Amino acid sequence: MTPPTPPTPATPATPAAAAAATTATPSTGRGAAAPARPAPGSRRPRRRPAPYLFVLPALLLFAVFKLYPIGSSFVLSLHRTVGGTETFVGAGNYTRLLHDPLFRTALGNTAVILAVQVPLMLALATGLAVALNSRLLHGRSILRLGFFLPVVTGLVAYGIVFSVLLNKDYGLVNWLLARVGAGPVPWLTDPLWAKVSLGLALTWHYTGYNAVILLARLQSVPAELYDAAAVDGAGAWQAFRHVTLPGLRPALLLTAVLSTIGTLQLFDEPYVLTGGGPDNATLTIGVYLYQNAFTYFDFGYASAIAYALAVLIGILGLIQFRVLGEKE
Repeated sequence: MTPPTPPTPATPATPAAAAAATTATPSTGRGAAAPARPAPGSRRPRRRPAPYLFVLPALLLFAVFKLYPIGSSFVLSLHRTVGGTETFVGAGNYTRLLHDPLFRTALGNTAVILAVQVPLMLALATGLAVALNSRLLHGRSILRLGFFLPVVTGLVAYGIVFSVLLNKDYGLVNWLLARVGAGPVPWLTDPLWAKVSLGLALTWHYTGYNAVILLARLQSVPAELYDAAAVDGAGAWQAFRHVTLPGLRPALLLTAVLSTIGTLQLFDEPYVLTGGGPDNATLTIGVYLYQNAFTYFDFGYASAIAYALAVLIGILGLIQFRVLGEKE
């Protein structure tokens, strides 16, 4: 009895068939066959509508309460309200801005606050953040909370408090000055001192907020950089200049942009403290917009002021990103 012969592998009949057999099932790097591509004309998987249904309520709210008011305000800026009726004036409200002395006054006052108070506040916030990050300081958690608490205070509430403290006749500040022999200061009735009072209120309210942002960024700066600077012989000022400030650059950009936007939109503090006076010394763009809308009921002109303010914020924001942004 002869043993059965083993089966021989099938061989292609022709070289072309052999080539076709080797290229028919390409393999991946792990030896598995690659997934077959869908044939032309086949249907793709249908997109499920569930994600869009979940997002739809947020989109509807955004459209109703954001997009529609923005568009309606732009249309309103092309009209002028005269005698209770709206008249289409095109770009007349925007041309009126160029020749309005009160708008120039409000713009100048806002620019002064932006140029003086914001850099001073950010400098104080930077120093405060460095101090609160020091290991030599005891009770840092309590101090951080104490400096941050003014932000929690309502804008109108702390404005009223400052108006009482800075009152010329019975304010606490003038009473303390009288105890040391200094005369009463017209904090809220003199144009110059009114600007100073407004700057003091803003600095008290927002310095701690910016310091917390800078402190969060400062804590992410690697300690090895300070050790390397100390090994190279760098002093405290050189380490602050070459390690701390570069590390704080993104946070400084953020706080500068936020402070600029907040200053250009400034309304609560000057409205509560001085009402824009005395002699329009603290009249800001926000206060002037409010007066045109709800005192003179010129909603078209107020809308034009709002759009001019939005353009100004965008331009200053781009400039700050160019100057303080990361250089490639």
